[in-house]
Amino acid sequence: MPRRALGRIRRQLTQYQRTTFLLASGLSTAGSFAGLTAKGWLLMEGSGNPFLLAANFALLTLPTLLVSGPAGVLTDRLGSERVLIRAQWALLAAAVLGAIAIPISSGGQQDALLLLSTLGVGVASTYELTARNKYVALLVDEPEQLGPYLASFSVIFNVGKLVGPPIGGLLLAATGPTLALSLDAATYLLPILTLLWLMTPYRERERRSASGSGASLATAWRDCGPALRHVLVFCGLACLVGFFHPGLAPLMALNLLGPSPLALGLFTSVIACGSISAGVVLQRNAQLWSRRPGLLLGGSTVITALGQLGLSLQAPQQWGLAMAFLIGGGTASLLAGTNLIIQVHAPQVIRGRMAGLGQIAFLGGGGISGLMAAGLTAWLPGGLWSCFALLGSFGAALGVVELLRQGRTRLA
Repeated sequence: MPRRALGRIRRQLTQYQRTTFLLASGLSTAGSFAGLTAKGWLLMEGSGNPFLLAANFALLTLPTLLVSGPAGVLTDRLGSERVLIRAQWALLAAAVLGAIAIPISSGGQQDALLLLSTLGVGVASTYELTARNKYVALLVDEPEQLGPYLASFSVIFNVGKLVGPPIGGLLLAATGPTLALSLDAATYLLPILTLLWLMTPYRERERRSASGSGASLATAWRDCGPALRHVLVFCGLACLVGFFHPGLAPLMALNLLGPSPLALGLFTSVIACGSISAGVVLQRNAQLWSRRPGLLLGGSTVITALGQLGLSLQAPQQWGLAMAFLIGGGTASLLAGTNLIIQVHAPQVIRGRMAGLGQIAFLGGGGISGLMAAGLTAWLPGGLWSCFALLGSFGAALGVVELLRQGRTRLA
């Protein structure tokens, strides 16, 4: 068969693989949020203790901050495919633990097993995300395809975040907790089967780090160059002043929409729709935006800040929901844009560690931001509205300075 025909067949195969892997990841993401919703309901119904809800979410997110560095180092040393497959098996095991906790335990013991399951999902998902960021570069035929494909995962993540919770609630009501959590666990089989039987990545492209000090997180920070270091630092600062809505979402929904049980669902859905819209725009223009870090990240920070300043006006609900849409779009483009830039422009050998550094910037800045916003809400005379005004002002200033200083910067 002519070489040109073989190349065309190979390109068609990799396109099929990319689509299949993306869909499998999306279904797994939706299953994760469905399972988290079901566990939260079970914890709240069993004990009536809101602290368990907070602990359930904290056990999902905090491991990312602690484990991202080691996950990046391991990915660069062992190879992204090996770490990704092991992480998927670990996700399946953690989800199965949540499912079997219902029939084999009750009361406090059941709560402990559910929380342990969430902790396992949090740790394993950190390794999964870090390895996946490096692995997707092995699925594209040309370097120009990497940016749009990476940005597609941001879209699919936010779609899963939007549809997962209502699916979890419906499954819980229709099938009961055991079957609902079992179906959640089953979704992790899809990426495993895809990776084991359908994927034929360009394994020869991957560059692994040697053991020793050269494989450390500090080495990746030094070797990535000043432009990418600036991207990581700016992302952390922007998250510090603008990424507090995940932690304060219930309070924001209460003040904006009232105490209705549907208020939080509507508020988070609007933010998710903003995130999806921003992800689609970024995916379609990934090649352009990945070369303009100052313009992308500075603009994203200004958009988020405008949403916060708009909420501080205490205008009608429709205006508030529009501002929530802006916050969702701004924060999504900041996080996805940072990941896009550091993956596309970092050397292949350090991309696992760069993914870990990116997650530390997201969650380090965002975690402190939530605590800071909560403290400002309690301390300032105007409460939440004054917090919006103060942090929105800082965010607007930070974004404008970035646009003025780095807006014309172009990466090769």
